Amino acid sequence: MAEVRVHNFSISLDGFATGEGQSLEAPFGHAGERLHEWFVGTRFFRAQDGLSGGTQGVDNAFAEQHNPRIGAEIMGAGKFGPPGWQDDPDWKGWWGPNPPYHTPVFVLTHRPRPSIEMEGGTTFHFLDAGPAEALAQAREAAPGADVRIGGGPTVVRDFLAEGLIDYMHVAQVPILLGRGVRLWDGLESLEQTYTIEPVSTPSGVTHLTFTARR
Repeated sequence: MAEVRVHNFSISLDGFATGEGQSLEAPFGHAGERLHEWFVGTRFFRAQDGLSGGTQGVDNAFAEQHNPRIGAEIMGAGKFGPPGWQDDPDWKGWWGPNPPYHTPVFVLTHRPRPSIEMEGGTTFHFLDAGPAEALAQAREAAPGADVRIGGGPTVVRDFLAEGLIDYMHVAQVPILLGRGVRLWDGLESLEQTYTIEPVSTPSGVTHLTFTARR
């Protein structure tokens, strides 16, 4: 059966998935790229950019699980663009003309706009919808395939709160941010509904997998 999945979602030791002060110049606020250095350094990520080399081992093994079987993605407005992107009719995301998704992508925003078809099979659809409604549309767009919840933290938290995520991979990075947007706020007792398994790595990243108990 098709699943709803989260992959390679990075948080700090104090639970922040993005920093404070997001802007066009600083997509992750004061966190910079520190949350994602482990990911961009993997062989998997470098290969996506046509580059050789990169780390292997456990970090790369988790990174490689990002794309297989994914037929659609759901993301929040804060992942699609900086604050105020809705006021720019020419904004088409951070990723250039050929975004890395290659599937339908559903962007949750209170100010929808017409869909944007990009190169490589990515089409951005803009929805003013809650988690269940957005998931129903994503499933319809990806019959039989899995749906990835891409973030940011508020979107992942909302889907967790409604029990809609089947599998989640969180990479806990050994840094402290102190401020920003936390993943876990308002969530309690996930250990009662998910089997949680930690894997430590030489890089200092702890990979946490959450598998729903059905």
